[in-house]
Amino acid sequence: MINRYTQFPLLGHNTFGMDVQAAQFIEFDCEDDVFELVREGIDAHHIVIGGGSNLLFLSDYTGTVLHSRIMDIEVVEENNDSVLLRVGSGVTWDDLVAYSVDNGWQGLENLSAIPGEVGASAVQNVGAYGVEAGDLIECVEAVSVIDASKRCFSKKECRYSYRSSIFKHEERGKNIITYITFRLNKTSKFVLTYGNLKEIAVGLGELSAKNIRAAVMQIRASKLPDTKEFGSAGSFFMNPVVSYEKADALAQSFPEMPMYKTVTGVKLSAAWLIERCGWKERRVGNVGVYKYQPLVLVNYGGATGKEVYDFSAMVCQSVKEKFGVELVREVIVVE
Repeated sequence: MINRYTQFPLLGHNTFGMDVQAAQFIEFDCEDDVFELVREGIDAHHIVIGGGSNLLFLSDYTGTVLHSRIMDIEVVEENNDSVLLRVGSGVTWDDLVAYSVDNGWQGLENLSAIPGEVGASAVQNVGAYGVEAGDLIECVEAVSVIDASKRCFSKKECRYSYRSSIFKHEERGKNIITYITFRLNKTSKFVLTYGNLKEIAVGLGELSAKNIRAAVMQIRASKLPDTKEFGSAGSFFMNPVVSYEKADALAQSFPEMPMYKTVTGVKLSAAWLIERCGWKERRVGNVGVYKYQPLVLVNYGGATGKEVYDFSAMVCQSVKEKFGVELVREVIVVE
């Protein structure tokens, strides 16, 4: 079924708590609905949203907002080592993680308590505690808004990298994602390299996906705000990656700066950079830096999208002036 609404309030569809509305809001329940919508013609000025956990609306949206209610979860293949799970794009992400853990399937437990829906995970390549969604995605099914053709993107075609995918770049706005297939493990292949994750998980009992999930949820609760209390989109900025030459120069001036070598350069800690620029717990009007995690900007109540954006611009400018490093917003700004 296709449901259509006009002048639809988006307050419940963005975790930043922006009190804005969409000129048109359309929800669809199945893949056939998507084909029907595309054949009718979709507004060129449109966005597809999940839970709105990575969006910052600057104002009312004058176009069309599309939202998936495809809720199927199906095992399409299984052997002694792994299972292929085909999941509808409208499934709540943490419900999927809980479902996989309850069934004894491993891989998603590190991504517990991340807000949003499954469809967005394939776009953003959500990640936490050493694991990214793209590590586990086998393929992404979508319908082209250009010609209503069915498309199936392999893991390789999705071009996953740090918080990035083909859906954020070359294919941005060209497809409506309907299903994602994940390959999950049935044997122990836990990722426990992040901080004290292993220590906390073991402290809860045996080393299991269930206890790793509980440990992740405990860590996240201690560092990230409850969006029912403060509007937030989680990490607002990405960790910048600089050249080896730039990293060497920074290390000479700031020997205590955390650095992590990657195949494309050296990753810096955006939280460290922001805190060293004096932004910890700073607030301007209704917007501020969360006291437990400098990567997180919060709406203390009543902030507009422009206020949040302007605040983030001040943070970016100070980091650039002090370190010569450009911060990139992880949050998608919607105008």
